[in-house]
Amino acid sequence: MTSIKKSIIKIKNWEYWPLQVFYAPVSLYWLWLSIKARTSFFFSAANPLIPYAGFTLARKTDIYNLIPPEYYPKTILISAGTEYGSVAQALKTNGLEFPVIAKPNIGDRGVQVKLLQTPEDLMRYTSQSKVDFLIQEFIDFEHEAGIFYYRIPGERKGHISGIVSKEYLTVTGDGKSTIEELLAKEDRYLLQLNRLKATYGKALDTVLASGKRYTLPYGSHCRGACFRDISHRIDDTLSDTIDRICQQIPGFHYGRLDIKYKTWENLRKGADFAIIELNGAASEPAHIYDPEHSIFFAWKEVCRHWRLLYQISKANAAHKGLKLMGFRDGLKMLRMHFGNLRLMK
Repeated sequence: MTSIKKSIIKIKNWEYWPLQVFYAPVSLYWLWLSIKARTSFFFSAANPLIPYAGFTLARKTDIYNLIPPEYYPKTILISAGTEYGSVAQALKTNGLEFPVIAKPNIGDRGVQVKLLQTPEDLMRYTSQSKVDFLIQEFIDFEHEAGIFYYRIPGERKGHISGIVSKEYLTVTGDGKSTIEELLAKEDRYLLQLNRLKATYGKALDTVLASGKRYTLPYGSHCRGACFRDISHRIDDTLSDTIDRICQQIPGFHYGRLDIKYKTWENLRKGADFAIIELNGAASEPAHIYDPEHSIFFAWKEVCRHWRLLYQISKANAAHKGLKLMGFRDGLKMLRMHFGNLRLMK
């Protein structure tokens, strides 16, 4: 019965459709841009200093190295196969304390991102990871937003094209239900239940005291976070702040900044925030996933951003003498991407 209910929820709410289904109708527009550019990989010059413009296979360490260190959490790189003792020593040497965030150096939609609360969590993650990963300071700010930024080459100032607010998966105890039972009551959380059980196991058997809240601090749609479009909050102050930050990131013209922040007013002024992710050419305008938006709004926004991506990449290629990625190199990139994804999963 549960599987039938899940299927009905997915069918009725387009935000849960498989990516292939969602993108199929607008893929013709990608094809049109590809014909105009004479390559399906027309995005490759959008962010010249990020590998593959940030479409895939971009190491997070390479991206963080472009960002002024005061804007992102303290981060260390751990090579796959490193023994736990060496990892624990690296945390101590770099002044990192639990809880910390662990995530693959080459990521994909939140796969293998995990909050580690104890040395035992770290030991388990270290032994299971088959790819290089990062250990990152946990930023305990209550709010998270994804801010989409673009700047046309040659223009003095960049723009914000959309903002998404990420509401974390949260349940409130009633003194008698387990966390799993509370999760099963909400359609959005029910869809993530199998993934959560695999990650948290018996912890979901915990009965929360009445009024006690349980929150998973993951801003990923596939981890149960609800996305809300707050693009109406774009104003000159915020635009100036984000543009000033982004222009300090060499070669960055197109992508989404995932930011944790203390208060909106402080973020507008450029205070009390941290960039936890910078996504490049593959960035989705995540505000489309607001449940209040129609599928037609989402398709329109996707095409609008692909058009910007095309314009930026073509302009960079022309101004900087760059060559857009050809078919053979593009296929090689995709093969490497899927190989890395298999390792992570």
